[in-house]
Amino acid sequence: MNGFDARRRACLVVPTNRECSATLTEVIAEADHAVRRCGTDVRLLVLDSSDAFAAHAEVLAGSGDVVHLDETQQRRFLRRVVERASVTRPELLLDLLLPAELSYGACTNRAFLIAAALNCESVHRRDSDLYFQTYAGRKVFPIEAELSALGRPARDVTATEDHLDPDRHDLTVAMAGASFVGEMSVDIEDVRDHEAYYDLVSLWAAPGSTEAEKRALVDESFTGSAPFEGDRTLLSVVDPMRVDMHNIAFHGLHERVPLPPATNTIGSDYFLIHVAHRAGLPGLLHNRHIVNFHTAERKSDAGFRAYQMRFAKFILSMYYFHFIYQRMTTDDPRDIAAIVRESTWQPRGPNEETAELLEKAYRRLGGRFAMVADQVRERRDTLLLEARRDIEEYALLIDDWAALIAAARETPLHHG
Repeated sequence: MNGFDARRRACLVVPTNRECSATLTEVIAEADHAVRRCGTDVRLLVLDSSDAFAAHAEVLAGSGDVVHLDETQQRRFLRRVVERASVTRPELLLDLLLPAELSYGACTNRAFLIAAALNCESVHRRDSDLYFQTYAGRKVFPIEAELSALGRPARDVTATEDHLDPDRHDLTVAMAGASFVGEMSVDIEDVRDHEAYYDLVSLWAAPGSTEAEKRALVDESFTGSAPFEGDRTLLSVVDPMRVDMHNIAFHGLHERVPLPPATNTIGSDYFLIHVAHRAGLPGLLHNRHIVNFHTAERKSDAGFRAYQMRFAKFILSMYYFHFIYQRMTTDDPRDIAAIVRESTWQPRGPNEETAELLEKAYRRLGGRFAMVADQVRERRDTLLLEARRDIEEYALLIDDWAALIAAARETPLHHG
């Protein structure tokens, strides 16, 4: 590992809507490790929408620089930020930052704004359904690899391999990440051997993909990596398929471009990984993978249906995201906002066909997946409208993001 810049402050964040005391204990240890091993000033941020706030507070008590916020506290802060930013549609912005429905992108955007208020230069995201690998009797913390590279000129970063073009070595490392071991990141492992698994997963392939490309995508999708056996790092423009949002960190990029605040969908929070890739920004790919697991709630009938409907909406949202990814060449928010808007001008017909194929794939899987097929059929028009509306609203958030970040830096964060 490289030397570390102790002058920088980092925000290590866990957004949660479930009881996760065990995970918080793991991340507390990661924050302590970053302070001791890397000499970094770390703010541990827990954005807590769960019913277990008091239990989490007990776990976090006495753990150094911790900011633990429930939704009421988050909303108060966001309202002050929005008012200070003088945006034209403040109530809509508040809804996009803290929607009533689940949103992986929105919760991470809140972390970005609070990190700015805390004067943190980098944001390191973990999820509430993870723990860390153990190797040679020690926990394998991703933050050590992240801090070794983030915010430094690429030429100053020492990696096991360097695949970065020479003309990009003067650029700053904007992202560092890894993947996971353990259960699949999308909860469809039980049907991986079913003949309809390909029908379902291949629906997220980019338009024009060949059958061979679809097969390769299906084989690779949502699976993890090899267990840790010693540090390996790659300096490059990182392939989005190699990293997971459980295990990611950003420097600078998150203050230029927000994440899509789409509700009730998976995958929207991966957008910045694609921005970094398409813009050719230097990144560090490491192998300190987290361990992913599925909670008991996700296995319940209600949890299963809700998750599968989020997966269904992800498939329909890819109609717009593929359009955007194929045209992005920069991390300039104005250019990205223009492409995002242009994506919504596409005719709806091709996505209607995808919705039909999605229903058929779920029905072929059978069992309780047939219930999901019924919901896809019943909610087809709503899902299609929501997928497009999410993208339209994302363009509005990009327009106001610079003002929101600037306002957040000047807004006191009251917590305790």
